[in-house]
Amino acid sequence: AICTPGEAGEMDILTSTQNPTFTQRNAAKVLGIAEHLITAHVKRVGGGFGGKETRSIPISCSAAVPAQILKRPVRLVLERPVDMSNHGTRHPFMGRYKMGFTMDGKIVAYDVELFANGGHSLDLSIAILHRALFHVDNAYWVPNIRCRGTVCRTNRPSNTAFRGFGGPQGMIVIESAMARMADILKLEPADLRLANMYTEGQKTHYLKAVEHCNLQRCWNELLETSSYKQRKAAIAQFNQDNKWKKRGISCIPVKFGLSFTHAPLNQAGSLIHVYEDGTVIVNQGACEIGQGVFTKMAQIAAQALGIPLSLVRVAETNTDKVANTSATAASVQADINGMAVLDACKQIRKRLDDFIARKPEEYAKLSWHELIHHAYFNRVDLTAHGFFEAEYGYDWKNHAGKVFAYYTYGAACSEVEVDILTGEHRIVRSDIVMDVGKSLNPALDVGQVEGAFVQGYGWATTEEILVFNGYGTLYTRGPGTYKIPGPGNVPADFRVRLLKDAEHPFAVHSSKGVGEPPFFLGTSVFFAIKEAVKSARADNGVNGYFQMTLPASVDRIRLACGDSFTAPIHNEPGCFIDEYPTLDTHDN
Repeated sequence: AICTPGEAGEMDILTSTQNPTFTQRNAAKVLGIAEHLITAHVKRVGGGFGGKETRSIPISCSAAVPAQILKRPVRLVLERPVDMSNHGTRHPFMGRYKMGFTMDGKIVAYDVELFANGGHSLDLSIAILHRALFHVDNAYWVPNIRCRGTVCRTNRPSNTAFRGFGGPQGMIVIESAMARMADILKLEPADLRLANMYTEGQKTHYLKAVEHCNLQRCWNELLETSSYKQRKAAIAQFNQDNKWKKRGISCIPVKFGLSFTHAPLNQAGSLIHVYEDGTVIVNQGACEIGQGVFTKMAQIAAQALGIPLSLVRVAETNTDKVANTSATAASVQADINGMAVLDACKQIRKRLDDFIARKPEEYAKLSWHELIHHAYFNRVDLTAHGFFEAEYGYDWKNHAGKVFAYYTYGAACSEVEVDILTGEHRIVRSDIVMDVGKSLNPALDVGQVEGAFVQGYGWATTEEILVFNGYGTLYTRGPGTYKIPGPGNVPADFRVRLLKDAEHPFAVHSSKGVGEPPFFLGTSVFFAIKEAVKSARADNGVNGYFQMTLPASVDRIRLACGDSFTAPIHNEPGCFIDEYPTLDTHDN
């Protein structure tokens, strides 16, 4: 953060944040001044994924105080180890469940309890737990469901928002239950999942009807384009022929709700200026964090005004241009800010059309530049403020309300190869089918799907739990000890398809949010690894369901193989593999 004091008590804050208004509000409290004296602005953020929604605030406030006292600019930048030691991570969760089902694989009842490690302060933990509870069903209709959640206070750094915002932590529990059910009933997991998927009009456990449900379309297209059944047969033959290399394949669906679960955040504003030379500047509330939202805003403005994209510039996100912005989060910024930009552009376009109607035979022939020139000289207002509000929210007391505007659907199929001797793995191929409505920019959306998938894959396989010593010092505080996915972890064969002809009336130009939903699809690699390990265990005479805790790191994969090398340490404390020899032994 760079804080620069101005005259009359003003303060300018340039900060790497996903939440400029929150930065402004908290700096005003810390400095003891009014909010209108503070301007927070963001040109772009070098990645965010939720971590800069609230945890950037201590940095900007810590720089603002000495800047106010010294009357000099103050710049504060944290080194990576300090950053990782102080600012927490995504919330670790533990899930306990019981599931009732029929012998043909239909879910009858699901009882799940979630525990989230919130760290030493609350931060966004309650909202994250809420979203986890809203997503405990993932893609499956459950006629009888009970879900409870608890945020646990611990002596760790305060955990915070991360891509998915609790949704993946809620969904992974039911997917584990589905995998276990398939193993007990000896059914094909893909068929079992399809048999329980939501269909049009069915209601969730929070009483929202599933509308324009393209979930099964995504699933069926995935199975067809990935050649799932043929490849599964080939993998069975490969595993029969190889002892030290095993392959597995798995398909996972996702149904992710879009909108803020806190109703007041579902609003956005914009400020559009058309200059006398015909160029346009767009001010809006979303921060550019690499997801391409500025490009989408420019496209919306250009289309609404009927001009080339080259004439439009999206300005930095600034609290003195657009006030009271919501955080760039929840994958809805293109939705809500796009509608606000569209509203402002329509106002300007209407004024211009009314101006043309004064002398249609003369003005209708003018080019855009000439039209703006004439409009300016005839005192036509070329500035407009746009606004959008959405009536979404949930009444926790009465268990009613429309929590989400809509759902983004998708499905992924991943094939992996595991080295049984070392526990290492590689992704042979991943296929994804994603319903993003009518994409505003397919190139950007495909990139978001790819990035989210790889990040979710890291969550499920390579990113070990944080390691602290007895004094509370974090060991895993840099790239040398905390392993995120690298280029070598990307699937060797990576195929992403956007669902065609996807009906969707609930967002700007029938598009859908895409930033967070594909994250969970990375768990298809986790379940594929379990299938490969299952084959290795069978070779060693170990059969039956086994539980593997996320992430499926090298040591956990190796320990799960169930051979003579791992047997002496298999039941030691800290081993993350549990045996389930009979159905009634455990309920976790």
